[in-house]
Amino acid sequence: MQISDILLEEMIFPEFQADDKRQLLEKISEAVAQKTKLDKSAVFEALLERENLGSTGYGNGVAFPHARLADMNKVITFFIRLSEPIDYDAIDGKPVDLLALLISSENSGDDHLQALSAYSRSLKREEVCKAVRAARSAHEIMLALQ
Repeated sequence: MQISDILLEEMIFPEFQADDKRQLLEKISEAVAQKTKLDKSAVFEALLERENLGSTGYGNGVAFPHARLADMNKVITFFIRLSEPIDYDAIDGKPVDLLALLISSENSGDDHLQALSAYSRSLKREEVCKAVRAARSAHEIMLALQ
């Protein structure tokens, strides 16, 4: 699975703003609800529940927030670049500014893991993160993630 298989350019938010992690999850949930038919509250609760199990902050300014919802039939992904990094309780203690968000079905184990793996393979490379941070548009971010 490649990122281009799971991410649409209109699901990239190149200049997202949030003051803290909770506000970020709330605003992400609202953006997801606007782009999909998902309930904003259900998305927020699922993301918050997952974060309460342990931070999805991977390190090097990258996080992979993800949630599973009962009423999903496929994996939906979003990519968020924050205007300013925020404290995200990442494993390395560094602030986060790049987020690959996944929402999937409670039963989509393999697809969910493959999507996480695709983002992880890309975003663990410093040159990719540098290109994403330097990108001037959603299109450029999409190209950098490939």
